Amino acid sequence: MRYYEKALPDTDEVVMCQVRQIAEMGAYVKLLEYDDAEGMILLSELSRRRIRSIQKLVRVGRNEVVVVLRVDKEKGYIDLSKRRVSPDDVMKCEERYNKSKAVHTIMSHIAGKLAKPIESLYESIAWPLDRKYGHAYDAFKIAVAEPNLVFDDMTIDPEVFKELQANIARRLTPQPVRIRADIEVTCFSSEGIDAIKAALIKGEQTEKENIPIKVKLVAPPLYVLLSTTTDKQGGIELMEKAVEEIATEIRKAGGELNVKMKPKTVSESEDQELEQLMERVERENAEVEGDEDSEDEQV
Repeated sequence: MRYYEKALPDTDEVVMCQVRQIAEMGAYVKLLEYDDAEGMILLSELSRRRIRSIQKLVRVGRNEVVVVLRVDKEKGYIDLSKRRVSPDDVMKCEERYNKSKAVHTIMSHIAGKLAKPIESLYESIAWPLDRKYGHAYDAFKIAVAEPNLVFDDMTIDPEVFKELQANIARRLTPQPVRIRADIEVTCFSSEGIDAIKAALIKGEQTEKENIPIKVKLVAPPLYVLLSTTTDKQGGIELMEKAVEEIATEIRKAGGELNVKMKPKTVSESEDQELEQLMERVERENAEVEGDEDSEDEQV
């Protein structure tokens, strides 16, 4: 994978590599974003601690975040260090590398489908966007909603542009997530059920156009707050606010709220379990009501 415009990294640059071979001098690696350029993590640069076993520090085939110490462009030598990389460096590098992989996947797909040299696509699309936006991935994310803003000043082959837009839409359009919170709401004052209804309505009213919030009864006093949105973090934060609004409102009436499950994204299987629970409770309630009717008839 050749992601960057330059062929080799710069000194002090933090890069992602994959261990190719372990030797007495250190570990031979390939730089994943620089067309698998060869580099070496020197033995003395593997760890700050005393090295008892190099195999415990690095393994063949595993990705490692390293910093570039020296680059000999004539001979092609690249010396790397793992021990000088901070946790913050690792997090940033992994995020950037994942972005690069996503962009490369799109470029590769277009190149394969249209029989175009991939480097020409980088030259006309990815590298100019890198210079303008810091990373082509960030530009592609903006282009999901505003393609004209990103591409209007660029000259791109119409066939390539059509395929690029299709790939961006398919791969980078945010997917909706299901967010849920479980709460118990009780009120034993004279206002009782009316106070609970008013509090739950207050919670639903915190919703936004892109983050709807609905409250469903499981079985008194258990209720669930549900939302489906493409804004995961915004949805969780808004649902937390909804829970706070319900708590404030019910406590005014002398009631109480107990959070059984904080707002979080839930899987399809968790959603199905909730639906099954609600259906079971509904059936049980119906059976009880039927039993009472039968007793009345017998009397």
